[in-house]
Amino acid sequence: MATFDDVELGDHVCWHTDSAAATPADVLAYVADGALYGDKIVVVGSAGTASGLPREAVPSASVILDFPRVANPDAVLAAVRREARTAVREGYRSVRVLTEPVPAAAPSGAEELVAHELRLDEFASESNAIVVCAFKPSQWDGPTLEHVACVHPHEMGIRAERPAFRMFSTGADSWSVDGVIDSECADAFNAAVRAALRGSPSVKLRFDTLDMIDAAGMHALVDAARHLPERRIVVEGANETVRLCWELAGYASAGMPVVMAA
Repeated sequence: MATFDDVELGDHVCWHTDSAAATPADVLAYVADGALYGDKIVVVGSAGTASGLPREAVPSASVILDFPRVANPDAVLAAVRREARTAVREGYRSVRVLTEPVPAAAPSGAEELVAHELRLDEFASESNAIVVCAFKPSQWDGPTLEHVACVHPHEMGIRAERPAFRMFSTGADSWSVDGVIDSECADAFNAAVRAALRGSPSVKLRFDTLDMIDAAGMHALVDAARHLPERRIVVEGANETVRLCWELAGYASAGMPVVMAA
């Protein structure tokens, strides 16, 4: 995605903000477009800090959810959902959410962040909202940024190349996976699947557009399913080669928490 002009309803965008191609002027245009198209602006973050957007630049009808820098992700998502429901009652077309996460101090911060981003993606998909998540690469370590990028359907800004794979919502507890899952990104895939399973005992993964998954990727999938008790993953849309490799690896046995559907 080159600019905010390309965003559409239902998009969830990972924006790397240290970029000459994405200036505060672009943020102002994103906000202004919201008013033009009848979207309600919802800014998540400490007042005046979200993506360099000053409070006075936000339209008066907009909402600033002034959470602490390290806020409870569930509380943030609940507040965003409330604003989306309110926007519908108020006659808006949708909501445009702008949020800028900051690194959490807790050791589980990266895992919690991936889970939060998946929930935001599910929210955007089901409500037709536009969600832009701003990340400053200078504040984040490389592996965390990689994990985060993989759970956004779209990316823009500095070093915002397409990740090796992407996992995004296709409905309640249903996720589509595309790209390539190999040893280089197996950890990121494991983190994404574990995050999806945190909120549901059973999830569906669609492999229709997956190009390839190697032995490391398959191991990461099974390991994620076993990370929490009584979890189940149903994989649909896998091609014949993937299903054959799955069987040869011994994963098609009874009692396996991952089922490769025909």
